[in-house]
Amino acid sequence: MIVLGIDPGTLHLGWGVVHGEGNRISHLAHGVIDAPASQPLAQRLVHIDRCLEEVITRHRPSVGSVESLFFHKDAQAAAKLGHARGVVLLNLARAGMQVMEYPPARVKSTLTGHGRADKQQMVRMVGMLLGLGADLREDAADALALAVTYLRRAPVERALAQTTRRPAVLRPAAK
Repeated sequence: MIVLGIDPGTLHLGWGVVHGEGNRISHLAHGVIDAPASQPLAQRLVHIDRCLEEVITRHRPSVGSVESLFFHKDAQAAAKLGHARGVVLLNLARAGMQVMEYPPARVKSTLTGHGRADKQQMVRMVGMLLGLGADLREDAADALALAVTYLRRAPVERALAQTTRRPAVLRPAAK
């Protein structure tokens, strides 16, 4: 299975592609889409749209793993992040991909064992796990962490979903 992880942003959007087979996870590609800060927001979103479409076309992932929206102290920053997420979700849906969303704390706990890991801890862990070293850009490391989170959590989530779905028991009618 090929998974595309995406860490949305209007200036720097991280992306990472991993392959999972059984318990093995391997790195395929990663990068950061840098949108020029000098451009208006709408133009940056167009740039992100085009670049992300190229990534999806090149790597053909079947699943997209995206950081879910979290409440930010700065309402304007949260709104801009929401615009970037909209472009991401549109691209994933247009490509017919399954989309999973994970909050930052879940991603951190999946990779490090606790939900309050700092950025450098996450960069080091992703680098070690995928054999990339620790010189990754934070946005790309976050995106790769999202992809890894999907591969680690999906089997457990599927198993839980199957155990909670119980067939209806037919009882004989009362006489």
